[in-house]
Amino acid sequence: MFSLKKLKLEIKKAANPKQAKLLQRFFKTGKGQYGEGDIFLGIKVPVQRAIAKKYTDIFLVDLTKLIQSKIHEQRMIALFILIDKNKKANDQDKKNIFNIYLENTKHINNWDLVDLSAPNIVGQYLLDKKRDLLYKLAKSKNLWQKRISVLSTFTFIRNNQFGDSLKIAKILLLDKHDLIHKAVGWMLREVGKKDQLVEEKFLKKHYQKMPRTMLRYAIEKFSQIKRTYYLRK
Repeated sequence: MFSLKKLKLEIKKAANPKQAKLLQRFFKTGKGQYGEGDIFLGIKVPVQRAIAKKYTDIFLVDLTKLIQSKIHEQRMIALFILIDKNKKANDQDKKNIFNIYLENTKHINNWDLVDLSAPNIVGQYLLDKKRDLLYKLAKSKNLWQKRISVLSTFTFIRNNQFGDSLKIAKILLLDKHDLIHKAVGWMLREVGKKDQLVEEKFLKKHYQKMPRTMLRYAIEKFSQIKRTYYLRK
């Protein structure tokens, strides 16, 4: 069993200050930006994955501490490990992992953290359960909870269940944030890849009032003729 102390030490050793400066800018950590105050060590994702694979036996209580870290890569590695544990977990452990995730959404606070974890933890857990929670998150004032709500439906889409994605897209249709526009458009595009008629039925009702970025993401895989049709408004 690897300890949390040893894991943190290995993460620290992998730091790359030059890369960290680039990531600070890329993930918008400046004052007033969506990632304000986040701290990066400059560790690339493949390295983070490799570290996470070595610590999959770490206790959940230690992962909870790691997910609350001020350091971005520590939170990401905690999520990699949680996802791995979730794949092998029994029903009770899956519920525990799901609850830990929900209790710590304020620490899952950048788009890469959300996009990695929401489908693989929240979406996976709710695949055969009631999904009221997602609608509560969609109506939250918190950017990341809203993104979790829509990204969690990626798992449903992969299983040919489109209803929740479309309902949440409608809730978030007029959201002000670009990261929500991109997320909703992305999920609509994924619905369309499975069944374009379903996506177009939604678009024909809503495309004229959708934010431009959301619409462009949603129709990215359409033919040029159809893209032109939807963008002409």
